[in-house]
Amino acid sequence: MRIDQLFSLRERVAIITGGGRGLGKFIAGGLAEAGADVVLASRKIDNCVEAAKEIESLGVKALPVQCDLAKEEDIKNLEKATMKSFGRIDILVNNAGMTWGAPTLEYPMDKWEKVINVNLRGVFLLSRNVANIMVKQNRGKIINISSVLGSRGTTEEIGPAIAYNASKGAINALTLDLAVKLARFNINVNGIAPGYFDTDMIGYTKQDSVVLEKLIGKIPAGRLGLEDDIKGAAVFLASDASKYLYGHILSVDGGYLTM
Repeated sequence: MRIDQLFSLRERVAIITGGGRGLGKFIAGGLAEAGADVVLASRKIDNCVEAAKEIESLGVKALPVQCDLAKEEDIKNLEKATMKSFGRIDILVNNAGMTWGAPTLEYPMDKWEKVINVNLRGVFLLSRNVANIMVKQNRGKIINISSVLGSRGTTEEIGPAIAYNASKGAINALTLDLAVKLARFNINVNGIAPGYFDTDMIGYTKQDSVVLEKLIGKIPAGRLGLEDDIKGAAVFLASDASKYLYGHILSVDGGYLTM
């Protein structure tokens, strides 16, 4: 197969959760540029509607769907809406997530449960439902968006969000286990562990120039990640170019984890 064919996503359908902004929007744009039709799911539908308009200018179809991963009914509706519009699901990018910042020794348990419910339980429920469709198709790609914070600790100043970090560590384990269990069905399950990207997620650090300077000092690349830094990794894992990869978690972090 030619290299352009290996990376092509033409005639593929991709669901991207949290696809209305930030990393999700970046990834959705990359998959669309490679030829995929995309379904943009988010709790805030307005963001998805606007993103869909931009993506359709690339000549592909883009469907915005409201979905709160904390609600099982929303997850079922996302699956149904995708199948009704496209009749198949080839790629699932589990990007949506939430965080809550608070001092570790005072961390509220209701916020812990909310973060775990969205970042782990919701990801598994959607993956399980979509995998059942992929099994019938005898192929599929599931990409779980983890984080560099899922494999190392942080200070309170840089990462005061222990539930988020714990949920991403759990996503790493889920990725490995699903990869083994679904490999027999020709479904590739892999992950991306982004480092610090210039999105709303790290807005709290950008408000303090001293903290931001310390953070960037820990990144060998010397900068925050940008849109083009994540798109290529996502297209690789979504395409046939990675069909022999199972359970790999690709760090896209400017070298952060090497320090």
